[in-house]
Amino acid sequence: MTEDILTAKIEHGFDHLDADGSGRLNENDHVMMGRRAAAGLGHAAGSPEEARVVAAFVAIWNDLHRPHLPEGREDIDKATFVASTRSLATDPAAAEATLGALGRTYLSIADIDGDGEVGAEEFAAFQQSHFPGLGQGDIDKAFGYLDRDGDGRLTAEEFVSAVIEYWSSTDPEAPGNWWMGQPIYER
Repeated sequence: MTEDILTAKIEHGFDHLDADGSGRLNENDHVMMGRRAAAGLGHAAGSPEEARVVAAFVAIWNDLHRPHLPEGREDIDKATFVASTRSLATDPAAAEATLGALGRTYLSIADIDGDGEVGAEEFAAFQQSHFPGLGQGDIDKAFGYLDRDGDGRLTAEEFVSAVIEYWSSTDPEAPGNWWMGQPIYER
């Protein structure tokens, strides 16, 4: 059952990352996600802030995904994405290295005021822009699960742990399962 939970989370995540709906993840999806996130965070099109956010998303593509593509490929299909991401569940060091880097990149985008933490409003703005269709109720509930110390802010550790757990944990009780709102396996 736990493997099915992880696969369900990864498949659900892929569907949101596939910004153009092509069934394949590529650099263009990351550009689109970056623009969408920048706009959702209040950065004007063409602004330096938008460029920074888009560059961060493109860096995710170049640093996390592109190095693992077969020669001559510029995209990754869902089945390959799921298989490669699932492999992180049995390699905590690799999960920390890759997903930790992803979480820290997301944190640098979501932390609008630059204080090293993410408040509820910052979290909502980032999640709504990054995962269109995620409702405010789901975001609020997710924030409650991810804010492990209950202080109303996500520390860098809480934020990054949520990303790592979402993409690699087989524990149905892991708070990070709420990264994208109510866990898909509970719906």
